Amino acid sequence: MHREILPHVIFSPAALALDLAAGLQELRTEVTLFTPGPVDTTAKNITADLSYFEHELSLRGDTYTDLLKKHPFTFITLARQVQSELIAKAYDMANDDKLDIVHIYTNEEDMALPFAKLCDKPVVFTHHDPFNFLVKYKNVFPKYQSLNWISMSYAQRKTMPGGTKWVGNVYHGLPANQLKPATNPTGGYVAYLGRIIQPKGVHLAIQAVKLYNRTSSRPLQLKIAGKHYAGHKKDTYWQEVVHPLIDGKEIQYTGFLDSVKAKQGFLANAWATIMPSIFAEPFGLVAIESLACGTPIVSLASGAIPEVIKHGETGIVVDRIFSSDGGPDEETTTEKLAVAIGEISTIDRATCRQDFEARFTAERMCREHLAIYQALIMR
Repeated sequence: MHREILPHVIFSPAALALDLAAGLQELRTEVTLFTPGPVDTTAKNITADLSYFEHELSLRGDTYTDLLKKHPFTFITLARQVQSELIAKAYDMANDDKLDIVHIYTNEEDMALPFAKLCDKPVVFTHHDPFNFLVKYKNVFPKYQSLNWISMSYAQRKTMPGGTKWVGNVYHGLPANQLKPATNPTGGYVAYLGRIIQPKGVHLAIQAVKLYNRTSSRPLQLKIAGKHYAGHKKDTYWQEVVHPLIDGKEIQYTGFLDSVKAKQGFLANAWATIMPSIFAEPFGLVAIESLACGTPIVSLASGAIPEVIKHGETGIVVDRIFSSDGGPDEETTTEKLAVAIGEISTIDRATCRQDFEARFTAERMCREHLAIYQALIMR
């Protein structure tokens, strides 16, 4: 995390970590937040030495985001060096009795795994992907199933061995008043929010809205907001699949939303939010952002989505269809999504907001984390 980078990227773990730190402080818990660069927080913030990273940038004439886009492998290599430094600092402080517990809350925590046994205080891990997603370095996770793990959904647990030591399951949460329903939502469009990558199924959203409009007396636009990765190595999804279907009328791209206010207006005024993910979502943060805005959701039943969205109450959850040979049947899946778009009017928007307040606030998320920390410390 770094305050210079966060406004320009989609990185939910960073926002969640900041909310967790703030909420724990409100619960009178002393928090030390370890981040690569300085962030906006009232917690004690320990950062890494970025001078070598920044020297590399100066030699290239790049910013952080430039390097990430042009040379992702180099960026990740440098970032993991920085992260190793932070993990060492955290374990060292714990061994000096300056910390009671260490929570590794990131996606590259594999570096922290083998050294957890050298920390004298409890260490607990939260991972923000399916454990088998884009395996690469993540193939070592099952080797450390005996460490302390917090899942973000019960679906996420299915991607780890059955004997994994789960010390809790904590759904994500948002500050209660960060996003609110619109008094008089304008409607007229279906909203897609998030990364524009193939696993998120943006092409299915486009196909579903087009199909719905062919038979509806009330046609809807699809407005796509988020980051695409044109120019990133090997990622041609935007250029080859999504961009050719954007006509500026029925299918629109509104760009990257870099503020809470922009996200508020986008989601709160939508007829529905669509989440056609075709990979096993470990949670699906956009879903609770939409619920906070009182906007119902059309989604595929991918991973944790059925845990987050109550079918028939806060959204319509559709099963992804496969053909007899085991391959995806996108045509039938799209038909089901199109039908769901038409059925979304049966969902009460007030119920969506009420469900958010009951299950997905940051206060609840922080209290549940604190209970887990206290139980581990007392062992």
